[in-house]
Amino acid sequence: MHPVIRWQAPESGGMCSTSADQFGSRVWCGTGWTGQPNVIVREHGMIEIREGAYDGRYHFLDGRTGRAIRPELVTGDLAKGSATSDPDGYPLYYAGSRDNLFRIIALDRPSPTVLWSIDSQTTVSRPLWNSDWDGAALVIGDYLLEGGENSWFYVVRLNRSYNGQGKVQVDPKIVATIPGFDDQLLSDVGDGEVSIENSVAFRDGVAYFANSGGLVQGWDISDLLDDGTKYHRVFRFWTGDDTDGSIVIDDEGALYVASEYQRFNARGQQLGQLMKLDPAHTDDPVVWSIPATEIGFEGAGGSWSTPALYGDYVYFTTAAGRVLEVNRETGKIMWELDIGSPAIASPVVVDGVLIQGDCTGALYAWDVSHPKKRPPRLWRLQFPGCVESTPAVWHGWLYVGTRAGQLYGLADPPA
Repeated sequence: MHPVIRWQAPESGGMCSTSADQFGSRVWCGTGWTGQPNVIVREHGMIEIREGAYDGRYHFLDGRTGRAIRPELVTGDLAKGSATSDPDGYPLYYAGSRDNLFRIIALDRPSPTVLWSIDSQTTVSRPLWNSDWDGAALVIGDYLLEGGENSWFYVVRLNRSYNGQGKVQVDPKIVATIPGFDDQLLSDVGDGEVSIENSVAFRDGVAYFANSGGLVQGWDISDLLDDGTKYHRVFRFWTGDDTDGSIVIDDEGALYVASEYQRFNARGQQLGQLMKLDPAHTDDPVVWSIPATEIGFEGAGGSWSTPALYGDYVYFTTAAGRVLEVNRETGKIMWELDIGSPAIASPVVVDGVLIQGDCTGALYAWDVSHPKKRPPRLWRLQFPGCVESTPAVWHGWLYVGTRAGQLYGLADPPA
């Protein structure tokens, strides 16, 4: 209720490095748009925070002090994307970098050790647009699902085990590479900017993801996950524009999708940027949609954020700084808040509290326990840099990075 900064890492200076993109070489600092920390509960109640940053490193910190508890993993470029800790107890970490490589990393050695990697430029026949890995991998059984900015979706059999010395090992096999694009999409958008920048969603054997061309797809990979070889597309929908936020699936299988508005085409104008889709109705899946064309980031409108489901409502944030609570059934906007722009971090709702950051450096919390009423603000914290990353929340602690170069641990003042 009264959070303060309990620690910051590093204590002085920032996590920064020089990297080049289509706009040239420049210094990048802190944690980026997809850089949400992992929060891992270890033995004896220790909390470990695992976070990639723009210094090209993955960091492993004590959640209560911010001190390093294992050596950093150094990559060759920005460590921008959210990484994944193995969900089945194996001491494995799955993390990408802008240096083209998606890595499987062992954490049961004196230093994090790369066991295997995927090169985004050499593992597919037609890489498009970029070489980075923004999305967090999803592990289902012994299979890893990941989309790359090379515009392809990967299914990898991990073959996890332990060797004779008790150390974790893997023998991965890429069992499918599926294009995130098709010829119709390339014709519709008129360019090759069709990278997959969101994390894969999964339900009942179907993997859902979208791309920077606005193509939402569902692929039935149930046979692959049963050690077979077959897969087929069961859902295709074009939002009209860049869809980088992850797709969210509710308990009935409906999809909640947030799209950007930067191509300014007729499809985006007609459809809107915040939408609910029913993949069971492949010919006309739109249940409802909401326009969000206000310009907010890089000369574009719409949303870069992943929606948040809570109770009967879905929460959307737009780049222009609109925070909306929407009735999931009807699409009615229950209330709307205005924060700073750009706002590209995703909303987080925990225990009736909505948390949201923006690029003025503000981090907000509102009480949404009475969702039909406009929520009162509980608190606001100000940071020296853009809160572009989505916070992670765990048992009274919030962990979040900023573009000024630091990662923070926030909690109420110590007793």
